[in-house]
Amino acid sequence: MADYVISEFLESYATALGPESDETLDEMGAQARDEGFPYVGPAVGGWLAMLARFADAERVFEFGSGFGYSAYWFARELPADGEVVLTEIDEDELDQAREYLDRGGLADRAAFEHGDAIETVDAYDGPFDVVLIDCQKERYAEAFEAVREKVAPGGIVAADNAVAGGSIDAGDLRAYFEDGGAADGADRSAMDGMTEGIADYLDTVADDDAFETTLLPLGEGVAVSQREH
Repeated sequence: MADYVISEFLESYATALGPESDETLDEMGAQARDEGFPYVGPAVGGWLAMLARFADAERVFEFGSGFGYSAYWFARELPADGEVVLTEIDEDELDQAREYLDRGGLADRAAFEHGDAIETVDAYDGPFDVVLIDCQKERYAEAFEAVREKVAPGGIVAADNAVAGGSIDAGDLRAYFEDGGAADGADRSAMDGMTEGIADYLDTVADDDAFETTLLPLGEGVAVSQREH
């Protein structure tokens, strides 16, 4: 697998220019780095906050929340009666998320759901103003299909790891989409499961006329899609 890494210079520059973190976010970031835990980081976290602002978000749904780093960024932008739904299969991580958001005075804007995110979203009515997809890469398209009708017009779906993470090969992805993706019958037989999961997701979103997608080249790459109608 080729190693495609988004510029550390760009990452640090975006972090310096972006919204300020706070003591709790800094502690969460330190935990992630110490444990080698995958997290979006402050540059992407700041952008998630901005996406929530752009969408005038009142409700956010996350497919995969870890110990709550991205949810914390979202929760800071929500009104007092807003809600971010965290989902996590690991109960210990969800408990940590609850503790961190409580420490930041944000737990009253959060719903903590233990279990499979794709099963969980079925129990929620829309609309959601922002959705973050950061679960198993092979299930990204399934997550989108489960939530797409619950995304508000003008709402945003952000999918992490559109460039890197695990065994994802951005070179294979770029070549595939430069060849037109599924719409033009491009070949993805050489992709591994994680890479193909991202390709499948991006094909699925591209095939949906209600959504327009672009790439945010920060962190491990975020595919940002807005529902137009």
